Amino acid sequence: PACRGIARRQAMAARLKRCVVRRRDGPEQHGVAASCLRELRDKACGVLAIDKAREPITLVLAEDGTIVDDEDYFLCLPANTKFVALAKDEKWSGKSSDSGTSWLSEAVDEVDSAAEKWKQLARQLKGDLSNIILMSEEDLQALIDVPRSDLAEELAQSETKTQVLQDTLQQVLDRREEERQSRQLLELYLEALKTEDSVLSKVAEPQAAPRKEMDVVDTGSSSTGTPAKTALSDQILAAVREKPAPELCLDSQDLELVLKEDRAALASALGWDKQKAGALQAACDQELSKRLQQVQTLHSLRSTSKGKKTLPWGDWPSSKRKK
Repeated sequence: PACRGIARRQAMAARLKRCVVRRRDGPEQHGVAASCLRELRDKACGVLAIDKAREPITLVLAEDGTIVDDEDYFLCLPANTKFVALAKDEKWSGKSSDSGTSWLSEAVDEVDSAAEKWKQLARQLKGDLSNIILMSEEDLQALIDVPRSDLAEELAQSETKTQVLQDTLQQVLDRREEERQSRQLLELYLEALKTEDSVLSKVAEPQAAPRKEMDVVDTGSSSTGTPAKTALSDQILAAVREKPAPELCLDSQDLELVLKEDRAALASALGWDKQKAGALQAACDQELSKRLQQVQTLHSLRSTSKGKKTLPWGDWPSSKRKK
């Protein structure tokens, strides 16, 4: 009898799906195991302490707000799928709802592993290929490095079309690197001109009196001497400090964060003056506007292309750019 009881429990466990649930505005996540949607709803109400008066709840995918009310669809979802539980009269809302990227799925954060990260990125592309434009260089490289067969399986596409996609991702990455190199050459040229002008001015004015006072650099500190604090992550700050033309390597949500950051706090966190921090924000603003314009153009083309819901996979270039 004991053996039969163990076998019965093992059979039940095999039918259970591991899920992660949270409230719409709550940061706390809870892991639950359920064999069906009804069981998941009941357990979510319990662990999230949702009042009976606010039931029935609606379960949506945390990544894009898709309502999950079909049993077969629920069974097809992978283990550890994240759900948001919406009580009665609540509506799902993604991050940055007041920005131009509100139609994007939520940022890929708190990822358990690199494998889980590329799968979430792949799901973004499965929903809309124009998300390529808004990805960071790190995200683009992660999808390029995935074995073609694995990516094809995740996207439910043939390996031929998946190769076309990875070629396209490489092209986008190459263009950003070329743009970065062009900007660096321009900066070197302008710096050389500035140095030449400085040398000529010193030769023309040998008797000029030396400056008696050092320039005071505005580090963004407040008048009380307490440095302003930034809400940007260490990863974003590191990319901004270390990368030439950092606006090219950030994804669009990170660009928005830099753009919305208080200039004094940004300057203080980076150890820059306000002028340099302002130049960074201007570059981020320009890059974000360019990407959103490209996305809008693609969406306009898509809307006139016989009512297709997604950009046609076959229309993307099929060969890598020559370097």
